Amino acid sequence: MLKMYTTLIEIQDDLKSGTITVKELVNNYLAKIKEYQRLNAFNEVFEQESLTQAAALDESLQKGQPAGRLAGMVIAIKDNICYKGHVVTASSKILDGFTSIFSSTVVERLLAEDAIIIGRCNCDEFAMGGANENSYFGPVKNQADETRVPGGSSGGSAVAVQAGMCHAAIGTDTGGSIRQPASFCGVVGLKPTYGRVSRHGIIAYASSFDQPGPITQSVEDAALLLEIIAGADDYDSTASRKPVEAYGAELAPSTGKRKIAYLQEVLDSEGLDAEVKQTLLAAIGSLKADGHTVEPVSFEYLDYVVPTYYILTMAEASSNLARYDGVHYGYRSPNAVDLTTTYKRSRSEGFGTEVKRRIMLGTFVLSAGYYDAYYAKAQKVRRLIKERTDAILAEYDFILTPTAPEPAFKIGREDIDPIVTYLEDIFTVQASLAGVPAISLPIQNNSAGLPLGLQLVTKAFAEADLLNFATYFVGLRKS
Repeated sequence: MLKMYTTLIEIQDDLKSGTITVKELVNNYLAKIKEYQRLNAFNEVFEQESLTQAAALDESLQKGQPAGRLAGMVIAIKDNICYKGHVVTASSKILDGFTSIFSSTVVERLLAEDAIIIGRCNCDEFAMGGANENSYFGPVKNQADETRVPGGSSGGSAVAVQAGMCHAAIGTDTGGSIRQPASFCGVVGLKPTYGRVSRHGIIAYASSFDQPGPITQSVEDAALLLEIIAGADDYDSTASRKPVEAYGAELAPSTGKRKIAYLQEVLDSEGLDAEVKQTLLAAIGSLKADGHTVEPVSFEYLDYVVPTYYILTMAEASSNLARYDGVHYGYRSPNAVDLTTTYKRSRSEGFGTEVKRRIMLGTFVLSAGYYDAYYAKAQKVRRLIKERTDAILAEYDFILTPTAPEPAFKIGREDIDPIVTYLEDIFTVQASLAGVPAISLPIQNNSAGLPLGLQLVTKAFAEADLLNFATYFVGLRKS
């Protein structure tokens, strides 16, 4: 078994020296996938295909031919990211067996730089969940404690990186679906600015929130992956045309003294786990000791972020998921006898409980008589949240919060009370509502050995600054 690499640079150095081959790397990850099959992180493994790609890349490297910037990176993709000629299901029965006829822009950009995609990872159905229990293929288990969830919705992607089943993974983040599982699994998770990465070929949950992003062992690899997958795309009108900075190539630990805000309401929250609170306070102390200005600010909308987020995303989901009707593609009920029963039975049998709950609630808030009371009001509150967040970031360089209010919780809790799980998003949805970038960084384990993460939030399209400071911050916490 090969050592567990934390950065691509280490892998590429060993490839250059001849210490390893790409095929050996792939075989190593395939062995890990089999060893940890019980964690249920993968919905499908592209075993033969990845070995064939590895052999071709080895031959190219041996001949001295130029290789892509991701040569040697074995990566997994969340099962809501389209890859031409491969099944994509969003972990839903309603798309079971559906094969994509095109690749997402993210996948095309990864392959163009010689990344090897080893498989597609389990996730909450249509990315709706914070525990990775809402999957047609069963729950994913956290490697740190297999009785606990990995977080969601990109839980399979986070566990695959956590357990060394791949070097990195691409997830999607709507309200924390990269950052929360990254925190629960002790890895790095980056949500880019809305529009920084194309959503073309990403199965939609909530179109004004969804963003693909990397899950990695290191900030360095997150920066490189963002540099490669970011940028304008003619297939996505919401993708920004702002130039993509050299996030990876120019990554360097931040050296200047910065102004950092933390939210007083977060520290005062009754739902904040004691050890998570202590981790935040310790980080604040370390930053102050190193000469930074770290101050409390008031964010009076904290209690409104979760309801605002869920009203808006459920409304968008009810619209986006209308296309799954049992007629065009995907699951069609064998019990249907006419057009009406085709719609009703296919959707009733094809969607899981949580997805149906969100579709119905989303349809309700958009319905006549309730639109103004719920959806329109939530849009107004979203604007207030964005304006307040932007105002804080105009005065401070970063906002520091816990990624989640507690460590990974026990599998099965979501079935008892889904509202409790919704509240796990309380610290991550602020950045999603405001459309700004945020990163979750692994800080330490608690007394039970469960990973704890902290989140840094910054201004829109300031990913370079965020990644540079994150590199410094991780080093500060280790020193």
